[in-house]
Amino acid sequence: MKYYELDKEEEQIVKDFEAGKLVRVKDFAKHQKELRQAVRATLNKTKNINIRLSERVLQKLKVRAQREGIPYQTLAASILHRDTNAQN
Repeated sequence: MKYYELDKEEEQIVKDFEAGKLVRVKDFAKHQKELRQAVRATLNKTKNINIRLSERVLQKLKVRAQREGIPYQTLAASILHRDTNAQN
């Protein structure tokens, strides 16, 4: 099932790949390392979100964050990060 649309350049790359026309670049390991770093930098970007919480939950979050000595938004992000990674 296809969930994306390729542009003309991407379609040409696929055709060239399938035809065996692509060749490995010189110093492939160096290029691969640079690309992996770029991907990690892209995936590690943070996004702002808005979330609605009851006042009670927010207050509890703030109290817990104060006990741990960190900002409550950092604590919330940490809880979400930990929980979403536990699912994998």
